[in-house]
Amino acid sequence: MANATRGSGPAPHSGSAGRAWASGGTVFAGVLLLVEGILGILAGIAAIAGDDVYTVVGDYVFEFHLTAWGWIHLILGVLLAVTGWGILQGAAWARGLGVGLAALAVVFQFMWLPYQPIWAVVSIAIGVFVIWALCTDRGRTSAP
Repeated sequence: MANATRGSGPAPHSGSAGRAWASGGTVFAGVLLLVEGILGILAGIAAIAGDDVYTVVGDYVFEFHLTAWGWIHLILGVLLAVTGWGILQGAAWARGLGVGLAALAVVFQFMWLPYQPIWAVVSIAIGVFVIWALCTDRGRTSAP
């Protein structure tokens, strides 16, 4: 009878280790969204204030006035920070909203690329990680 149960099911630690890693990724994703949101708020304020932080971009397909970009970053930053806080608190609404807002942030960072190329690429990578972490963690939604 011991042989019959030996081959059935996953290895004893492989499933729990994968869930623990993904769950840790979800906490990290919440922190990243919170930090990304706060940095977005600061970037938005700097752009709205007309600070000389950003270079003037010539002809660009997605060119908006710097003040418009500032408001976009400010509003998206507030939403990202609130969602990141919700993920850290374990709110059910926050995971789905986090995926959607992270995807939107990736698109906006692509459009923002000429203004701050290095930070935009880093932010895109963070957004992709956040989407992955929030989509792969099923530990909180599955029954014990």
